[in-house]
Amino acid sequence: MSENYYARLTAKYPNQDAISLPNDKTNGVKLSKTKFSMVDENTIKYLRKNFTDEIEIIDEEEYNKFQNNFIEKKEIKITKVDAIDELPGVGVATAEKLRAAGFDNFMSIAVSSPGEMVNVAGVTEATARKIINAARNKLDMGFETGEELLKKRESVTKISTGSQNLNAMLGGGVETGAITEVYGAYGSGKTSIAHQIAINVQLPKEKGGADGIAVWIDSEGTIRPEYLVKLAVAQGLDSKEALKNFRGVRSFNSDHQMLLTENIENLIKDGLPIKLVIIDSLMGHFRSDFSGRGMLADRQQKLNKHLHVLLKLATQYNIAIYVTNQVMAKPDTFFGDPTEAIGGHVLHHASTYRVYLRRGKKGTRVAKLVDAPAMPESESVFQVTEEGIKDV
Repeated sequence: MSENYYARLTAKYPNQDAISLPNDKTNGVKLSKTKFSMVDENTIKYLRKNFTDEIEIIDEEEYNKFQNNFIEKKEIKITKVDAIDELPGVGVATAEKLRAAGFDNFMSIAVSSPGEMVNVAGVTEATARKIINAARNKLDMGFETGEELLKKRESVTKISTGSQNLNAMLGGGVETGAITEVYGAYGSGKTSIAHQIAINVQLPKEKGGADGIAVWIDSEGTIRPEYLVKLAVAQGLDSKEALKNFRGVRSFNSDHQMLLTENIENLIKDGLPIKLVIIDSLMGHFRSDFSGRGMLADRQQKLNKHLHVLLKLATQYNIAIYVTNQVMAKPDTFFGDPTEAIGGHVLHHASTYRVYLRRGKKGTRVAKLVDAPAMPESESVFQVTEEGIKDV
């Protein structure tokens, strides 16, 4: 027999969760239902005499088996959450590089490109493809039925703009899991809508919010916290709490803007309930960093990469992406509105919803839905007030 014994209470013990054993040589051991405690032979005799089947007693060999089994179960649980090192081609060093770059789960690897894997992990393109395919197989990323796709759409949230007319035009509001591009001349209301939805996203879903917070990447110096305070008060929110539930940062060039966007995933992993990302404006830095036709191809390639990061955030975390865009005047337009958004086809194809804003009569703003997956072109009228976006 082993010299050491271990005991714990069973579920049959009716009273308190633990009992003290003052006569034990370890001086005051407590027995509980949640773990085994070491006891001496005299205590074993005492327990068997007074508690019988209300106590479970094992020797050291059985205790070691129990501990090993517990550790194995714990390791299996962790493995299910994060087991990228089990993917073919991923060793310890490669796994560390992937985790450091934010590729710490199957989904992030499955939706990446071989080029990203090569740059981040330093593997060959063939190995990168093998890693990505293995991650996709783990997630069973195949075709889905229409019923399954419809069920996924139930998780989509619409963030209210403050105007019922504008909400109706957008199918309920600014949609999560999608990119909404709003473009127009200066003073057309793009940034005012951004301020409004940055507050509204904090509201409960039944009040037009998403129970989350907004992150704002500011390329033009347009964030006005004092306006956020007014909008929060108008919505019945505590202004101090509303400002705490907001994250804003100024970007200074296109590279900085892209870096900040990539870091949003880290904020999500830190536990922030981010449901809205605002970039005001999307093209401002790209327009100044890449001037002339000779740099157009480089700009569009870089912009395409930036948009794919935004799409990944929107899809993977069900986040609404709201981007404002600058415009230019087409000199060869003789009839109609010569205003056109910049960014080219790369941006226009990536945007799920495209909205054109212009000034209307008597201080109003006119919004036109230019492109949407399942809605026709339409217009709505709203106004910008000190208390936010309102219907006329």
